Amino acid sequence: MKLLRRKEGPSLDSRLEALAEAATLAEGRLPGEAVAGARAVAERAGARRSLSVEHTVAALAGATGSGKSSLFNALAGADVAAVGVTRPTTSAAQAVVWDGPDKDGPDKDGPDKDGTDKDGTDKDGTDFDTDKDGANKGSADTDDGTGRGAGPLLDWLDVFGRHPAAGASPDFSGLILLDLPDHDSIQLAHRLEVDRLVELVDLLVWVLDPQKYADAALHERYLRPLAAHRDVMVVVLNQVDRLPPAAVDRCLRDLRRLLGEDGLHDVPVLAASARTGTGLDDVRSLLAGRVSDRRSWSARLSADVTTAADLLATASTRSGGLAGTAGDHGHPGAGASAATRDPSRASRAQGAETPVLEAGREAVRAAELPEAGAGDVAARLGRRLTVALEQAAGVPLVLEAVAKGHRHRAVVATGWPVTRWVRRLRPDPLRRLRIGAAPLSAGGVRGGPVTSGDDGQVVGRTSVPAASAVQQAQVDTAIRDVGDAAASGLPGPWAAAVRQAARARSRELADTVDRTVGVTSSRATRRPRWWKAVGGLQWLIFAAMVAGAVWLGALFGLDYLQLPEPPVPTLGEVPWPTVLLVGGALAGVVVALLARLAAWVGGRRRARRTARALRAAIGEVGAAYVLQPVEAELDRYARFRAAVERARA
Repeated sequence: MKLLRRKEGPSLDSRLEALAEAATLAEGRLPGEAVAGARAVAERAGARRSLSVEHTVAALAGATGSGKSSLFNALAGADVAAVGVTRPTTSAAQAVVWDGPDKDGPDKDGPDKDGTDKDGTDKDGTDFDTDKDGANKGSADTDDGTGRGAGPLLDWLDVFGRHPAAGASPDFSGLILLDLPDHDSIQLAHRLEVDRLVELVDLLVWVLDPQKYADAALHERYLRPLAAHRDVMVVVLNQVDRLPPAAVDRCLRDLRRLLGEDGLHDVPVLAASARTGTGLDDVRSLLAGRVSDRRSWSARLSADVTTAADLLATASTRSGGLAGTAGDHGHPGAGASAATRDPSRASRAQGAETPVLEAGREAVRAAELPEAGAGDVAARLGRRLTVALEQAAGVPLVLEAVAKGHRHRAVVATGWPVTRWVRRLRPDPLRRLRIGAAPLSAGGVRGGPVTSGDDGQVVGRTSVPAASAVQQAQVDTAIRDVGDAAASGLPGPWAAAVRQAARARSRELADTVDRTVGVTSSRATRRPRWWKAVGGLQWLIFAAMVAGAVWLGALFGLDYLQLPEPPVPTLGEVPWPTVLLVGGALAGVVVALLARLAAWVGGRRRARRTARALRAAIGEVGAAYVLQPVEAELDRYARFRAAVERARA
């Protein structure tokens, strides 16, 4: 179906999509009534567009005694509605339909002898079975004489009192005129029926009388909330035959003033008298123009979208949300009744508010939504958070253990074999923190802290002391500062959502940062290649020293046993056995001292590398658990704001 498009601005389709998107994005952030109302408008628009757009549904609405039923009969050309003055006489909406002749022709079976068709209708196509108001009880599924195109539309409206127009009028072809119950009726069901149909019809014709045209209930409950619907609204001052001409002019001027105060400056205001026929031609001409234009339905939906978008914007800018929505935040369905979800059945739940009327009462026209704060949240706010997490995770203690552990393992690997076993009696500083003590994982990295046992508990958690109260307070403050800075300038509900996003996963931070520290620091336990080379050299030197000692021992034994001594090679004046023994001992000590110096330098270098790796890893954790949720919420608000602006265009 090709929809009507404005000359400027987005199409109705795109605005409805934007409204549905805004409602989805507002889920859990704005009061449930605002979200449910926006969804109801979008769903109702889809239902209305799927029905006949060749018909225009116009409703006569007014107070008791305003003469709307008399005007309805005058426009219908027959006494269809019962007329009363002092009490409400219209209990259910009735419809008069102007349709062309039935394309299928007359009933092939012909009329019965009593002048009744076999399907139970009179010759003029009117159901002979009527209720007390004279309304037909036609089936929703059959053509009851009102035209096949209008039937599904009236079914959707839940209007079953249907009458064909008394005379064919080409100007009114496609008009469905409704007579609504009195909006000020003493019967609650009548008032709810008015509210329901006011939400659904394409064109609203308010029938007022000289005595009650300034009624506050009318202006505050209907006209002012429907200010955005000025393009689909007409006001008729009925019963002007009771006033002298000068008084009629004064009433019209005062009525236009009141309408202007309601925001209805350009609404047509007509003077008429259903009893004398005065002004009826003007009313017929205006209705004929609206019917021939075939745009009232789209103008009505457009106004509904604008009102629903205004309500979403208003709900965003109010720090406390909408009236009566306390406790419903984050639960869009909690405060929305089934009647709100299904606008066509809103009147069936007593006291259920209709979306557009409620939106019009609550919404602030042109409520502006501020832009989200510019700039990268991580770049602006991540540094302080990372520093606080480092302190709380005991990173300084870990870095000290990394340097000491490197030196400890270097001595064990490159020390003098005669004394290095003493070093093994001392505990490894990193292993005391349970870093690097876990077996290799499947990936070949000492990452025990990232595995889980059968009971779901983390295996290999480090033994770094837990954060002190001061350190935890610093982390909480940093998280709060991130939320406050990112939420600066946002509307109340969205600012609260951003702050909530910042701390939503704060309870998981401690364990995640600890695992990250364990995994990242475990890489500091890797042995440099030169350790193996120096260790091998030490064993060669030790072997030479042992060989010299054995050689000297053998010479000592031969001398002790008074056996002839073999010739002993010398290095200058010093025998080689002595060179091997003394030289090996001195060389081993020197190599051990040089290796220890290199290990001290390497430990500092490894601590610096580990510090950079820990800062990056902890920064990633802070980004994943704090900054990214905040950025996602800011992006959600930006998309919500753009969708609302498109819907209001």
